[in-house]
Amino acid sequence: MQMDESRIMQETLRYLGYRRQQPDGQVSALLADCMEELRTAISCRHVRRELPLVLEGEKGIRTELFSAESRNLRKNLKDCQAVLVFGATVGIGADQLIQRYERIRVSRAVVIQAMAAAMIEEYCDCLNREWKEEYGKKGLYLRPRFSPGYGDFPLECQREILSGLEAGKRIGLTLTDSLIMMPSKSVTAVIGISSVPAGCALEGCEACSKTDCEYRRN
Repeated sequence: MQMDESRIMQETLRYLGYRRQQPDGQVSALLADCMEELRTAISCRHVRRELPLVLEGEKGIRTELFSAESRNLRKNLKDCQAVLVFGATVGIGADQLIQRYERIRVSRAVVIQAMAAAMIEEYCDCLNREWKEEYGKKGLYLRPRFSPGYGDFPLECQREILSGLEAGKRIGLTLTDSLIMMPSKSVTAVIGISSVPAGCALEGCEACSKTDCEYRRN
C-alpha cells in the first residue's frame, strides 16, 4: 500500500500550526529528514472484522464486539445493516523515535510526533479507500469511519473493540488503564455498511462534531 507523502506533509504542517504560510528552507529540510527516518521506523498493520449491526431507538448501537449509547454514531450508521470494526497502527517505532528525540532534540520530537499522527490517518484513509472499492463491487456502500471519543461515542468502547479484535496478539495494539492506545499512533474505528448510498463521504475532522478543535481542517 502506497501512502501519499504529500498529504502526510500537508497534514504535518497543519498539526504544527501552519495554516496558509509555507515553511522556510530550514523547516522544509527538517520535514524531509524526519520523513526519511520515519519511513524506516514505522510498521503499518491493521486488523478488521465485519459484524451484524442492531440499531435501537435514537442512540442504541449493538454488535458482537461492543454496545454503546451514542446519538452521533447512531446518526452515522443510519440505514446500515452491518459494520466494519478495525484497529490500525504504524507500530512502536514512531514512539521510540519520539521518546529518543524528546531527550536530545525537542524540536525534532515535535515534528516526528505530528508526522506520525499524519501517517496513521493517511494509512487509515488508504485502507478505507481499498475497502470502499471492495464493498462497492458487492453493491454496498461504506459510511465514514467513526472512532471512540468522537462526539458522544464513549472512549470506553476501546476496551471491547481491541479485545474482540484480538488486536494485542494480532498487531501489537493494546490499551493502558487510562484508555491510551499503545503504540500511541494507532486508530480504532467503526465503519457502517449499507445497501443505501450516503449523501456524502466525510473522513477524520469532518466526521467529528468537535468544531472548536484548534487542529480541525477548515
